[in-house]
Amino acid sequence: MTLFEELKARGLIAQMTDEEKIKHLLDNEKITFYTGYDPTADSLHVGHFLQLIVMAHLQRAGHRPIAILGGGTAMVGDPTGRTEMRKMMTKETIDHNLECFKKQMSRFIDFSDGKALMLNNADWLLKEKYVDFLREIGIHFSVNRMLTFECFKTRMERGLSFLEFNYMLMQSYDFYRLHEDYGCILELGGDDQWANIIGGIELIRKKTGKDAYGMTFTLLTTSDGKKMGKTSGGAVWLDPNKTSPYDFFQYWRNVEDSNVIKLLKMLTFLPLDEIKKYEKLEGSELNKAKEVLAFEVTKLVHGEEEAQKALDTTRALFGSGGVAANMPTTYLTESDFTDGKITIIDLLTKSKLAPSRGEARRLITQGGITVNDKKVESINEDYTVSDFNDNFIIRKGKKVYHKFSLTK
Repeated sequence: MTLFEELKARGLIAQMTDEEKIKHLLDNEKITFYTGYDPTADSLHVGHFLQLIVMAHLQRAGHRPIAILGGGTAMVGDPTGRTEMRKMMTKETIDHNLECFKKQMSRFIDFSDGKALMLNNADWLLKEKYVDFLREIGIHFSVNRMLTFECFKTRMERGLSFLEFNYMLMQSYDFYRLHEDYGCILELGGDDQWANIIGGIELIRKKTGKDAYGMTFTLLTTSDGKKMGKTSGGAVWLDPNKTSPYDFFQYWRNVEDSNVIKLLKMLTFLPLDEIKKYEKLEGSELNKAKEVLAFEVTKLVHGEEEAQKALDTTRALFGSGGVAANMPTTYLTESDFTDGKITIIDLLTKSKLAPSRGEARRLITQGGITVNDKKVESINEDYTVSDFNDNFIIRKGKKVYHKFSLTK
């Protein structure tokens, strides 16, 4: 099976600017391609993970990836998929986030010996002079055409700042610079990046007369079309300090039945013939496929040891009712208690089982919280220091467990 055939079979390709040419390039040549990452947080998330998987497929086939870190574009903010303007970040915050991204990317892409490049678009974007940029780049963009793209149309009613309107020009210029300086001829991105990719391809053609290409990959969505990677506690991060390996494992272990085979194809490197075996499973038998998905994805992100710990913990909890040592744990000190007591609301928010006190109250009133297998009936429930001498475990819903321990 060729690279192009495998990407197709795994359901990774959404749109292409020239299918036959891209198929030829991927299967018969060794090309330089790129995809970008704006450092809007101090960790990559599940959406970025899919980008990294696609990059890894191409690198394993001998192509050279360029990972563009958006130190320049992040100072403007991509309006794509946003209902309102992104919060502006300081340069210091952006630089900190970039360093976090660099460490995480190296788990997936081999940057040694020039096999891949990691570049920061701030190195050229922040040096541009405004009037010169408008004359050299802005002249090639039609405002009328830009306003036909979905990323702008959805914002026109609420308001689109001129700052954000420039984002397409900046990303397009990235592709042009990479084309000229590194021979990059293919840009990859999520399907929501189609308009920005087209902008870069057209800019290259207008300024150089040469061809460049774009390919988007399928976005991760739930059965009702919502983007995957969100929980009641917020985003699912690749940083173990923001989303523990256990919680990360549980996120994939609890995906919808209808999504598990699709995700095995898209997010793991398991052979397609092996995945085909799981397509026949139905009902509770699908839990085996979910377990494989959770283990493989957690192994890629956090390593095999952490994946095995998460698997062992899950089996101990759901198999024999036992309590495993590797369960996510919040450590309490005496300062967390008021007059020797701590409320259930405080425990839920401190552990991030609930993102807010309001959400914590909702979970309790809807019967979604148990402590040591006893349902919490009141939002005013509280606990004393002595309650934490033995195992103190909160369960949210059916499958999210969290342990609390006292720090002596």
